[in-house]
Amino acid sequence: MTGQERVAEKAARSSTSPALEMRGITKRFPGTLANDGIDLEIRPGEIHALLGENGAGKSTLMNILYGLLTPDSGEILMDGATVTIRDPADAIARGIGMVHQHFMLVPVLSVAENVMLGSEVMRGPVLLDVGEAAKRIRALAEQVGFTIDPGARVEQLSVGQQQRVEIVKALYRRARILVLDEPTAVLTPQETDEIFTVLRRLRTEGTSIVFISHKLDEVLRIADRITVIRRGKVVGELDPGATTEQECADLMVGRSVSLKVDRGVAHPGEPVLSVRGLVVRDDRGHETVRGVDLEIRSGEIVGIAGVAGNGQEELVEAITGLRKPSAGHVSLTGRDVTGAAPRAVRDRGVGYVPADRQRYGLVLGFPVDDNTVLTEYLNEPYAHGVVRDDRAIRKRAETLIVEFDIRAPGPDVRVSTLSGGNQQKVVVAREFGGDKLLILDQPTRGIDVGSTEFIHKRTVEQRDAGSAVLLVSADLDEVLELSDRVLVIHRGRIVGEFDAASAERDKIGLLMARGQAA
Repeated sequence: MTGQERVAEKAARSSTSPALEMRGITKRFPGTLANDGIDLEIRPGEIHALLGENGAGKSTLMNILYGLLTPDSGEILMDGATVTIRDPADAIARGIGMVHQHFMLVPVLSVAENVMLGSEVMRGPVLLDVGEAAKRIRALAEQVGFTIDPGARVEQLSVGQQQRVEIVKALYRRARILVLDEPTAVLTPQETDEIFTVLRRLRTEGTSIVFISHKLDEVLRIADRITVIRRGKVVGELDPGATTEQECADLMVGRSVSLKVDRGVAHPGEPVLSVRGLVVRDDRGHETVRGVDLEIRSGEIVGIAGVAGNGQEELVEAITGLRKPSAGHVSLTGRDVTGAAPRAVRDRGVGYVPADRQRYGLVLGFPVDDNTVLTEYLNEPYAHGVVRDDRAIRKRAETLIVEFDIRAPGPDVRVSTLSGGNQQKVVVAREFGGDKLLILDQPTRGIDVGSTEFIHKRTVEQRDAGSAVLLVSADLDEVLELSDRVLVIHRGRIVGEFDAASAERDKIGLLMARGQAA
């Protein structure tokens, strides 16, 4: 599309009444004003990006739109008429669909069963007509340009295919306003391009799309307009064609942000982690890590690039003692720790930021201060024998809250009340220390540019202090910017190794997706 055609298209869209308006939306939680009189307007057939730091109020605003929360004040209008959205069923009935960052799919069910869940096609009063649903799903997928097998079980699909299923599920319910929360967070560059092609097609058909992402380059590629929220307020609206990633980032955070990782030159020392011939099986007994060899030395960051589900999770679990390998060896600073218990591995000087912060990194019902000492609560100064020292624990939490800029009313609030990004900061604050080996699994997934900048900077500092760092990330840009060496994993095998400074992004992307470059 030429620049003139894009201007004409924008003018045509702006001449119509908004498909959705949110006026003066205000929402308070104890100790937090999440939304402070927010106004948002979405036009028919536009892709509208919503940017903001973690905790800025984006998720709260979208949860209000989807009926998961009720605003304290303000109103929602659709096609110029005020509406009340009581719950998600009400939102779906009004044509609002939401694709969450963490997929809402049942792994053991088929694609057709997942898509029709809650909107079942019946054959008579009791029986489901899965065949009819599959026919509709196949036609809908072809209409938007997806290839989907309605009979496939979701657990057998790649992450990119599951993302397609989520979008089709929303369209199956006749969504005309589609909210996408971090839709490309775990996709390869090629899968992202395919999703963008579909989003542009939906836009031309009149679907309004709210696109939430921390990947600013993608926002500028796909969006027609950008609204920026900071600390619960709208602080600006930007034209993607007349702004830059830097301007977006600075407006989001309220200060100048460095978008490039200044990692300097690594000075690797002696091997810290050595993995030889590692074979690991998942919970179903399937071999997901197949003879992996790798070595990480002190003073270097080694990144593992790969599409989620290619053995990264099981590899990390085997290294940290959370899963016993079927074969092979893991050694730390020359000592064999194959199959050792997690505490024994940690006592050898391993820090670990897990991929799923809520399931494995935190106890959500505990306050922030308890979560900062989950791995050290038995040690002095946090305990003296069997007696817990609450004052020492609180003091540590207060220090980390300031040092890591954790947006929390205080150390005694439940960690479940924090935004996802601030929950991640709690995990990072606890795990970043003087460890010999630091394992980072998806450390910046779903967090904002300011927090990402901070975590990247601290990671480089850990490396320069002599730690060996293993970075596992589905974000190829993060792997290339932060790593000194890059390993590509595909179907449980290391299929390529690159010097990050000279690595070709497209070549690595193809290796991630296919296991071969051409």
